[in-house]
Amino acid sequence: MHDDTESRDEEPAAEVELPVDGTLDLHSFSPRDVEDLLHDYIEACLEKGIVHLRIVHGKGIGNLRRTVHAVLGRHPAVASFRLGGHDAGGWGATLVELTARTGPADRG
Repeated sequence: MHDDTESRDEEPAAEVELPVDGTLDLHSFSPRDVEDLLHDYIEACLEKGIVHLRIVHGKGIGNLRRTVHAVLGRHPAVASFRLGGHDAGGWGATLVELTARTGPADRG
């Protein structure tokens, strides 16, 4: 009998289509995917002209929040970020303001 467990483990994970509406809930993602996911989501938001984001990372012990903040702190399109207020998830979410891109017509 052939054991195909090893070959199944090597298959790439299926891509998940996320709604690009300015809110990204990280609860269903692996922590190791968060950095790439955030970069991709920020780019998708910028393409749609969305510059105010809400990243839901949960409260927990803060590891995911610290990872999110580290990525945001290094991203060139992030103008600022802060923890959400009472109406935006409190310390279980981070509010992000992006620097809007100018279109090709706006460049000299």
